[in-house]
Amino acid sequence: MATMGVDRVMVDTNVLVHSVVSASPFQQRAREALQRLRDDECELWVSRQVLREYLSVLSRPQTYSQPLPWAALVADVRSYEQQFQVAEEDGAITAKLLDLGGQVAVGGKQVHDANLVATMLVLGIDRLLTFNVGDFQRFAGHVQVEEPA
Repeated sequence: MATMGVDRVMVDTNVLVHSVVSASPFQQRAREALQRLRDDECELWVSRQVLREYLSVLSRPQTYSQPLPWAALVADVRSYEQQFQVAEEDGAITAKLLDLGGQVAVGGKQVHDANLVATMLVLGIDRLLTFNVGDFQRFAGHVQVEEPA
C-alpha cells in the first residue's frame, strides 16, 4: 500500500494509449506527464478496468493507429503491472460505485468513469491524470482531475 505522504495518481486509459501510439499528437504530452510524475516520486496507479480498456482500444482500429497484435498488447499490460500499482476491484468498490451513482448523475459509458472514481475513493487516490477532463468534471468534488501538460 501507499507510503504516508506520497502523492497517489490514477492514470486513465487514454494517457496510456496516447503514450504508445507514435502517430498520436498527444504522445509527447502523455510521456512527459508520466515521466514528471515519476520524477516527483508520485505513486502511479492503474486499475484492472484501465488495463481491460487499454486492450479494448488498441485491439481495434483507431484514429491514429491500426490494431496492435495481441502479443504486443499482452506484453504492454504485463509491463504496466510492473510499472504501476494495480487496483483490484472488489465489493467495496462496487458499493462505492453504487453510492456515487446516487450522488452524481451517471448513465451508459459514464458508469466506467464513475467506477474509476469509486476505485480511487476506496483506495485513497486523490488525483486522476486524463485527457478526458470534461468527462470527469461531475466528480470534481470527489477527486482532482488533471490533463497532461
